[in-house]
Amino acid sequence: MRYFVLFIDDCTRLSWVALLRTKDEVFPAFQTFRTLVQTQYNSTIRVIRSDNGGEYVNHVFNKFLQTHGIIHQTTCPQTPEQNGVSERKNRHLLDMARALLFSAHMPKYLWGDAVQASSYLINRLPSSVLQGKIPFEVLASHVSLPSFHNLPACVFGCVAFVHVPKNHRSKLDARAIKCVFVGYGGYQKGYKCYHPPTRKYYVTMDVTFFEDMSYFSSSDTALQGENSYFEELYQGEGEELKRSEEVTQEGDISAGQVEIPNPSNSVVKEAEAPSIQAPVSITETEAEDTTVPSIVAPTPDPQLSGIEDQSSEVCSPTGTNSSESNDEQYVLPKRSTRGQPPKRYEPTVHAKSKYLVANYMSTRRLSKSYASFVNQISAVSVPNKVHDALGDPKWRKAMEEEMEALQKNETWQLVPSPQGKKAVGCRWVFTVKHNADGSVNRYKARLVAKGFTQTYGIDYDETFAPVAKMNTIRVLLSCVANLNWPLRQFDVKNAFLHGELAEEVYMSLPPGYVAASPGDFVCKLRKSLYGLKQSPRAWFGRFSQFMRKFGYKQSNSDHTLFLKHQQGKVTALIIYVDDMVITGNDTIEMDILQRQLASEFEMKDLGELKYFLGIEVARGREGIYLCQRKYILDLLTETGMLDCKPIDTPIEQNHCLAEYPDQVPTDRAGYQRLVGRLIYLAHTRPDVAYAVSVVSQFMHNPSESHMDAVMRILRYLKSAPGRGVMFSKHNSILEVCGFTDADWAGNITDRRSTSGYFTFVGGNLVTWKSKKQKVVARSSAEAEYRGMAHGVCELLWLRNLLQDLGFKLKSTMQLYCDNRAAIDISQNPVQHDRTKHVEVDRHFIKEKLDVKLVSFPFVPSEEQLADILTK
Repeated sequence: MRYFVLFIDDCTRLSWVALLRTKDEVFPAFQTFRTLVQTQYNSTIRVIRSDNGGEYVNHVFNKFLQTHGIIHQTTCPQTPEQNGVSERKNRHLLDMARALLFSAHMPKYLWGDAVQASSYLINRLPSSVLQGKIPFEVLASHVSLPSFHNLPACVFGCVAFVHVPKNHRSKLDARAIKCVFVGYGGYQKGYKCYHPPTRKYYVTMDVTFFEDMSYFSSSDTALQGENSYFEELYQGEGEELKRSEEVTQEGDISAGQVEIPNPSNSVVKEAEAPSIQAPVSITETEAEDTTVPSIVAPTPDPQLSGIEDQSSEVCSPTGTNSSESNDEQYVLPKRSTRGQPPKRYEPTVHAKSKYLVANYMSTRRLSKSYASFVNQISAVSVPNKVHDALGDPKWRKAMEEEMEALQKNETWQLVPSPQGKKAVGCRWVFTVKHNADGSVNRYKARLVAKGFTQTYGIDYDETFAPVAKMNTIRVLLSCVANLNWPLRQFDVKNAFLHGELAEEVYMSLPPGYVAASPGDFVCKLRKSLYGLKQSPRAWFGRFSQFMRKFGYKQSNSDHTLFLKHQQGKVTALIIYVDDMVITGNDTIEMDILQRQLASEFEMKDLGELKYFLGIEVARGREGIYLCQRKYILDLLTETGMLDCKPIDTPIEQNHCLAEYPDQVPTDRAGYQRLVGRLIYLAHTRPDVAYAVSVVSQFMHNPSESHMDAVMRILRYLKSAPGRGVMFSKHNSILEVCGFTDADWAGNITDRRSTSGYFTFVGGNLVTWKSKKQKVVARSSAEAEYRGMAHGVCELLWLRNLLQDLGFKLKSTMQLYCDNRAAIDISQNPVQHDRTKHVEVDRHFIKEKLDVKLVSFPFVPSEEQLADILTK
């Protein structure tokens, strides 16, 4: 290659490069560029501006322009400033390419790679002409861009070890070959590396860079093992190289300008000249003569296919000859995954998303007030680090308020660090409390002790977490929807500070704060603090004592549920740490309870229940709807999956997920943290319950295949982030039923079965579970029978909970099953050999059948709702 032609968009300064062998290839390059503009940007070229070079002013070029109605403007003789955009861009490109070559001591025959790498970088660097924006960003504001690859930049000319696949090497061959990094792939997402001994290019992601090492050194004469062919070529063409360089520097540079119109999907805008818009300059420069053999050709620019040599060879990594490995000695990277790129599930930072998350969300069926609420809670971001919070006045004020409350309550005393005692660490946790209309109630900063560092028997003895069962909450919501009860939400400020601390516990100073006097000080805790093992027990002990004092009783089905019956009415309060929900049909008692709580604790009335524990609650005429839309969007954002391609199913059918001896391990802590968040998400998404149950079985030893399954769940969640559970009004609160199913020997590792059940209260889905059975079933009937026993236990728990609420069931609870053999076993009064393996379950179920608490009607498999919980 001897020349290159450069196309520049004057509005966005975006440039395209094509390498040329001769100047007469400018016309085919322009045709290629014109086709690209029409296809990718839905625009047509109207004006082209260039100098009077023969490659632009000729019969073929002029006839083509006239045929397509393109105006050809040329500069006046000896007036290159009329095409200043292309002249300056050309100088910028050559300066950068020259700097890349000189800094890496690279030979001149790689000038084409340097020019293409420079163009790649310039298109992704901020420009002062664009007010600090990058060309792609400006272009994206005018037109939808085609997909392109953004790779992390690496040092041009550095040493790059390209991984050699197993099928291209023997056991004794090197696993990587030493190459030089020369740019970025055009139509492949990979780095372009050049191997001088074999004169081949490799475009791959399986590469390890040593960016502090240059492949070529200034003292090299043989250019790192290149044969004498290159030396002879350089010596024979030295004069020609000098002459061509002189021509380039003197400014004999042809330049042109192309203009693109601005239809409805135009590429760029220009308000000053509405009839002639978006000039795109092209410039062509003669560069040094190539010294590379005809077998080598650079990879084209990702946006423009240049005029390529048909005999060029751009190959995937292959094996190396043993002769060349003897000539040069090098040290391979010291890591087990050398040559393999890191596992990345997220798209590049600046990539234009093809699957915008806004396409999978809608507020069309929401009221204006609730739509405003949804937008409000999504607009506030929470800092993850202390120094970020200290830089924001709102969060800094929240931290100061928390410290004032702690000091006012005399939570600790500053003492010198005691001998033989280990202080518990602490950290800041930030959250936002919202009003009923979605506006910000307050920015909340909470100092949390790192209780996981405490030792049982030394720092604490007994623990209890006042955490309400989500099943109980859903049962209450079903009652509220059917009976039209009110729902109120309260928040206790600094709830754990109301509990006394009996043990001797020391804590380090809060991050961002120091002691007033010099010395090694720690905090000796006097009161309970968030995060300590004994804090929930201390707080809940005081709270339950207060509730019992005013006539409330704890439910035997859920100890966080407090109930009060009087005059045929009921008032229910359920607590989750420091968040409370109050409902019932006794509004007077609810008001009294609110005043009593406010007099004893510092409370915040959050109004109607709309946002509770990361769950969005929408209430309308048709009922109550629960979803975790914001929780899902935050999860997708944190994992980098917000722009991923959605999928229709959460897990592959007939998957083969298991533990294998040769599996590739993945980050266990990250896997456990991600699956834990999915487990909480399953509280409102029964459609992912089975998939989450499967991936949670590998928490102790996850592999990349297991992580891929988790990522598939996230892709499924993106397809409908607003999906959830609906509680409608059916006027049948006393109707309780369930569906149970089992997948016999579905686990390929231990051949245990998976059972699942759905239960309904008042016509609404309230509980569900998908879980692998603890023992191996010898038949499908046995697996189904064990699943029926789990379903019966859940129905009995619902019956007891409803009785605590004051509802006595009058009819038999029905548990639908699609296995006739299991139903016959439950109804057979005689035990035989086939039932001895489930003897305990059989007696348990038989006892409930005799008193007519449950019945087992048959349901066809195609109508079995619980089927999605088992496969």
